Amino acid sequence: MQRETFNANDKNDVGSKGAPSPVMAPWRALAHFWESRGLPTKLILLTAVFVLIAEALIFLPSIASYRVTWLQERLTAAQLAALTSDAFPGGQIPSALRADLLRTAGVKAIASRTATERRLVFPPEGDLTIDYVYYLPPEPNSFWESISTRIEQAKDAVTTLLSSGRTIRVIGHSGSDNNGLIEIVIPEAPLKAAMIRYGMNILWLSIILSLLTAIVVYFALSRLFVKPLTQITTNMLHFAENPEDQSRIMPNTGRRDEIGVAERELASMQRQLSSLLAQKNRLAQLGMAVSKINHDLRNMLANAQLISDRLVAIPDPTVQRFVPKLIASLDRAIQFCNSSLQFGGVSEAAPRRELMPLQPLVYEVADSQGLPREGSIAFIANIDPSLLIDADHEHLFRALSNLIRNAVQAIESVDGKTDGEVRVDAHREGRKVIVDVSDNGAGVPQKARENLFKAFQGSTKKGGTGLGLVIAAELVQAHGGSLTLVDSSKGARFRIELPDRPVD
Repeated sequence: MQRETFNANDKNDVGSKGAPSPVMAPWRALAHFWESRGLPTKLILLTAVFVLIAEALIFLPSIASYRVTWLQERLTAAQLAALTSDAFPGGQIPSALRADLLRTAGVKAIASRTATERRLVFPPEGDLTIDYVYYLPPEPNSFWESISTRIEQAKDAVTTLLSSGRTIRVIGHSGSDNNGLIEIVIPEAPLKAAMIRYGMNILWLSIILSLLTAIVVYFALSRLFVKPLTQITTNMLHFAENPEDQSRIMPNTGRRDEIGVAERELASMQRQLSSLLAQKNRLAQLGMAVSKINHDLRNMLANAQLISDRLVAIPDPTVQRFVPKLIASLDRAIQFCNSSLQFGGVSEAAPRRELMPLQPLVYEVADSQGLPREGSIAFIANIDPSLLIDADHEHLFRALSNLIRNAVQAIESVDGKTDGEVRVDAHREGRKVIVDVSDNGAGVPQKARENLFKAFQGSTKKGGTGLGLVIAAELVQAHGGSLTLVDSSKGARFRIELPDRPVD
């Protein structure tokens, strides 16, 4: 702090500007108490706080500018008082008028200075102790100079707000003459009081503006974001109570923004989930029905097996030729009935693999499907008799049966077709065998391709269930292989890739 003596006989230079020691008021830490609050409350509080922060950033330049304006008004009043003194001979102003001019200007002493002289126009009554000297520079000439000046003025404003009972000397230019200076000595208390009043006005205005802005922003954002998010959350909870009730699916509000995308995607997932749950319920009911039918069907097949055993004793050559196939088919049907309930156990039983020739198995499958059929469907097996495949005999038989049955049905779906052909090609590539089952039927429609290996969705014929390909794919996958649809110029081609068992 700079202190100096200003007395009536002082004719020297007024001195230089002191170096203020500003003290910035620390920002109080914001209390994060909204953890237990809802989204609308957080939104309005945050909006109000951000507006207050913006107003606080504006407050310091505003109060600094107000201080400069207030001091400039005191300098202007002092200059008018100095001009009044020039009207009296020798500058001898009557004491009553002098006191009135000083009171009007709000100063205790006035001095003027030019390039050649300095004159004490209104000397103080007795000695005064100057606590600080402020210099009000002229308008800056450049942007960076303006920034530097504003920073210094902000520091001086903070110093004024934090000070108490000081007497200051203010030096500034008089009018448009940059060479002339006016000096005044004033108590700082009136300036501080005026700045506090101005600051309180800004504070109350800031609070009102922040609340109004927060309310407006809250209602705007609440309508755009908070309310739709609340509706989505409520719908999710409501749908979770009964996912099978499709009336609880998220309604379409028609919005085209990100909220609308979220609503439509949520509705799509809810529809899929509801459909899957309904399908699983139907499958569960179907499983119950199958389990009841299975018991009676096994009894019927057992009776048929007993009857077929008696056919063995008939010496007729034709009977003897077909009886083994009939018995094998009945044995396979009984075994299938015994294992059909395993379908509800999510996956097929683990395959019991063995290395066996593939060609006899393929002909056995063709024979079970009544192939070839003279004059309508030919059957070709392009398989090396020495080709061995590592697989479960029954599983592979069922998988190939489903594929060949589908091929036959695809050919029969073409009216008047007499040159149908079902073809099975197989070869080995390293440690895996590739089997292609193809036909020259109607092919697989694009719509069916999208859900080809999904139960009840991939059927290509009216009334079909689509379970054939699903079961075939499961059986092949149980061996670690894959079943895929291969692009073909005509008809359809399904490919089985079946790897050998890993070598220990």
